[in-house]
Formats: sequence, structure tokens, C-alpha cells
Amino acid sequence: MIRPGQIAKGTCLIWKGEPYMVTEREFVNPGKGAAFVRVKLKNLRSGSVLRETIKTSESVEEADVFDRDAQYLYADDSVYNFMDAESYEQFTVGRNGLEEKVFYMKEGETYRIIMWETTPIDVSVPLKIVLEVTEADEGVRGDTVTGATKPVKTETGLEVRVPIFIKQGDKILVNTESGDYVERVNQ
Repeated sequence: MIRPGQIAKGTCLIWKGEPYMVTEREFVNPGKGAAFVRVKLKNLRSGSVLRETIKTSESVEEADVFDRDAQYLYADDSVYNFMDAESYEQFTVGRNGLEEKVFYMKEGETYRIIMWETTPIDVSVPLKIVLEVTEADEGVRGDTVTGATKPVKTETGLEVRVPIFIKQGDKILVNTESGDYVERVNQ
């Protein structure tokens, strides 16, 4: 059990029988009455989001989650297929709540899988990832003074706005939290 004052962003909790991750936390100590914690919780199975208020006199069950390294193999209609890096066991992770992460997952790469009990519930992608540009229009000369950008498509299907000098075949660094272009990568 965990006290509400100990809850931090990234903490995993069991709330109403389901595993949730705290995505936002605010401790409130009003001048009158008992202190409480406002939290925004993301369901690790379905991806749904809740906002809850927890009194400091209550206690909450902490979810027993652990990480496991696995290689991303391929995607099916409803699941992502992975292989454990140590045991070579294959398993699937449901698409619910992971729709945006597929743009940052490349086949053959290793990712950290978050497990609850024996069920994989989330995929942890790195903060920044290198992607190859597969579709890009030609930039117009003379637009560089204004910091002009253009949309491109990457190998994973992600559309990103990049500077006009980026062309097809270039590798770019993309921030996975915002989906924004960071820089061109020379490899």
C-alpha cells in the first residue's frame, strides 16, 4: 500500500481493480480541511484516462509492474508481436492505448515492455528515435530565411514537419513525446 503523499508521476497503482499509471499529480493542502492529491491516471490496459482525488487519510494499492526487454517483430490487425530478448518466447501486446507508439517502433529493434503480473500492458519507447524519410517533396529555394518547413513521411508512417532541406533518404531524429523533428542525422 502507498500513501497519497508518496504518489509521484510515473507511479503505477491498482485503482478499481485495474492497473493505472499516474501521468499528472498535484498535492493540495487547503487552509481548511484535510489535504488531498489530485491525479490523472492512464489505464495501462485500455489507455483510458481518469481524473481522481485521493484523500491523504486513504491508502492506495501500488501495482507490481516490472520491465522486460523484447524485440519488436511485426504488427497484426489488433496486436504487436514481440520476442523476449533472453528466453526467445514470443508474446503479443494489445493495440489499445498504443496507437501513437507504433510510429516510433521499428521492426527488429529492442524495446522495454512493461508487465503487470504476467500480462504485457505497455511498450516504452526511447525519448528520441532515428527514422528514415521515405516521402518528401522538394524544397523551394529562397524560403530558408523564414524557417520554412514541409511535411515528410518516415519509414514507420509518421508524418513530421521538417526544414525544407530534408530530402527522401535522409535520417532524422524525432522526439517521441511531441512527434517533432529534432535534427538531421548524418550516418
